[in-house]
Amino acid sequence: MLITVLALSGTILGATTIAGLLMIYQLRQSSDITSSTKAIFAADAGIETQLFQISKGVPPGECKNIPPADSGPEMLSNGASFRTTCQVSGTDFVVKSVGSYGNVSRA
Repeated sequence: MLITVLALSGTILGATTIAGLLMIYQLRQSSDITSSTKAIFAADAGIETQLFQISKGVPPGECKNIPPADSGPEMLSNGASFRTTCQVSGTDFVVKSVGSYGNVSRA
């Protein structure tokens, strides 16, 4: 009877431990989704900033990295940040924007 009680206790303890770990993983994943969404929107803000510069009359061939390469990333009011780089080769104009929030970065 003692062995049965110990075996059942061990099984219940193992199942509880596994359920707790799964719960922690799900909570971590849900917070990463929120951070990922903020990072994606920050990257979109970087592209919109470059498009705004073009609409103000700055030719695409004279695009500038936002923020400049020697400074930190452009901070937004919600704590997210972005950094854009633009490249011109011939008639092609390429803008890359990387948004970051917390420990998550999205381009």
